[in-house]
Amino acid sequence: MNVSEFVDKFKSKYLWKNLGAMALVVFVLLVGLKFGLDLYTHHGESIVIPDVRHKTFDEAKDMLNDLGLEVQVVDTGYIKSLPPDAVLQQMPEPGMKVKSGRIIYLTINGSDSPVLTLPDVIDNCSYREAKAKLTTMGFKVGDPQYIPGEKDWVYGIKCKGRNIAVGDRVSVDDVLVLQVGNGLRDGADSVTVTDPVYDDVIEDESEEGDVDQFEVVQ
Repeated sequence: MNVSEFVDKFKSKYLWKNLGAMALVVFVLLVGLKFGLDLYTHHGESIVIPDVRHKTFDEAKDMLNDLGLEVQVVDTGYIKSLPPDAVLQQMPEPGMKVKSGRIIYLTINGSDSPVLTLPDVIDNCSYREAKAKLTTMGFKVGDPQYIPGEKDWVYGIKCKGRNIAVGDRVSVDDVLVLQVGNGLRDGADSVTVTDPVYDDVIEDESEEGDVDQFEVVQ
């Protein structure tokens, strides 16, 4: 093929039609891809998340679904003053702007109060240490009951009038009463035992024989 033939083919209308068609196809694909991505990612769209806390789960779900948002329960908690299935927390937080289809994660109030395992604080620490540990774990600690013993030492724990032991399961609504030493007896005190002291023996003779008379002084 010489130069003149190559130039003639380059000037061919058939070639330019094919090139034009190819360019049109590429353009359509690029435009379609752009609009498709915008539609898929909801470009330029934002939804303000409403506050659904303390509403029932059904109410919260309806509100969020009406806005095009999804709902998923991820955890449960317990607040005695709220009804079961009430929303305790939500993530993302209220007021944030998200796109349609975003999942809103909810924490729901449980129907029963949770229970906790009593830790090893009986005869193992002071009242101050035991109260701080139990309160941090979520237990309710009432006024202590003072009993004879080393001052401020924890000798036992009562719940609903009965003694409980380490490892027992206790509701967070129940109040714990710590039995604490009042300091009237120190644990370091010891008891000293002494022999009794006797007076001198008085000898007395009688018809019945010799009798030793003595008096014991306590």
